Amino acid sequence: MEYRLEHDSMGEVQVPVDALYGAQTQRAVDNFGLAARPMPALFIHILARIKAAAAAANAACGSLEQDLATAIQQVAARVAAGEHDAQFPVGVFQTGSGTSTNMNMNEVLARLATQQCGKPVHPNDHVNCSQSSNDVIPTCIQVSVTAALERQLLPAMQRLSAALEQRSTELAATVKTGRTHLMDAMPVTFGQELATWAFQLDECRQRLADLQPRLRSLPIGGSAVGTGVNVPPAYADGLVQHLGDLLDMPFSVSPVPSSRMSGQEVAVECSACLRSLAHVLSKINNDLRWMSSGPLAGLAEIQLEALQPGSSIMPGKVNPVLPEAALMAAAEVVGNDATIAMAARSGNFQLNVMLPLIADKLLASVELMSAACDATARAVAGFTVNHEKVEQALARNPVLVTALNTRIGYEAAAAIARRAYAEQRPVIDVAAQDTGIPRQELAAMLDPARLAGLKSDS
Repeated sequence: MEYRLEHDSMGEVQVPVDALYGAQTQRAVDNFGLAARPMPALFIHILARIKAAAAAANAACGSLEQDLATAIQQVAARVAAGEHDAQFPVGVFQTGSGTSTNMNMNEVLARLATQQCGKPVHPNDHVNCSQSSNDVIPTCIQVSVTAALERQLLPAMQRLSAALEQRSTELAATVKTGRTHLMDAMPVTFGQELATWAFQLDECRQRLADLQPRLRSLPIGGSAVGTGVNVPPAYADGLVQHLGDLLDMPFSVSPVPSSRMSGQEVAVECSACLRSLAHVLSKINNDLRWMSSGPLAGLAEIQLEALQPGSSIMPGKVNPVLPEAALMAAAEVVGNDATIAMAARSGNFQLNVMLPLIADKLLASVELMSAACDATARAVAGFTVNHEKVEQALARNPVLVTALNTRIGYEAAAAIARRAYAEQRPVIDVAAQDTGIPRQELAAMLDPARLAGLKSDS
């Protein structure tokens, strides 16, 4: 490999001749290794947008010459579009402020802008004007997560909601055995079960909506320690305005930038929302697995779409592959949440020093939950109900006798249930013998549709 000599405040460094980055990026590569996973692409793209907005704000404040600002904005747009992703080799495990990634961006943009305008553009003096890694990287965390939620997760959640609502409507009158403690309980409908999942999902969406004002309140302008040193008065407001225009999303400046530099409570709250969604998706997908278990020795209430062979040795076996994939994604998100919570505790005095890790885990969780929502939506849309199996289980469910409690008392009803189960007979047959209640009246009282709320007593 051919090299060129670059220099920074610590001296000269050999950099690959075709690299757009400079000395500080190369030091990070040498120190932290190329084998480490890189920062998420979305994070890099949003960081470029922030640099473009900063250049525009600095030009408006008179802190940066207009031709330099224009060049920085133009090349930042190319980086944000993904043209130069290979020029960002710095991994997640780097300096805790994310300074290496910030300087990686500054150096790439400076070199590209120099080529663009034919004048020297300095990574610190020009691209990083009015900024510090300490306010830029926390800002980028919040903005990139906001973008990921808007572009990936919320649309995926909406697709899942639509699937749940459609199937809930289709199966509104299909009664099945309810279960508590995994044991037979009073009847419900498939529609009620699906509507419950949909409501749980809607509450997850509401939690994310409640988070938005805090997530979009940015620490930009806080500079090195939150005091705004070397930052022009109108700079921060100008930056968030330009950034909002670039991304078509509104942002604001935090009234106390240091709170989002030294603390990462917003990241913790966001991760908790994602963890809650992971729990909901786990519940839905575990229910789907149980409902489809069998086909002979399990519940076999539904049949999931057959997508691939389920065994390398057992011919004909088909497994619930989509629910299992979603469950693994959910498990990883719960693990990411624990990592984020631990990393967020590392706010020492004026700066958190695990910012790259927080960014990586948050964005990974958003991506995982987006994919898990789509997998769950496909599973929900594709299952069919085994009506004969469901109806047989309903007819033999001894818990239906609960409907007789007010007529014959709990003890007598329990005796009927025990006998029905022991003799493997329908409850109505045993109740007709033991209570003297006319069979037609018993049929109305024990009707699963009435017990599931589909019919009124009148």
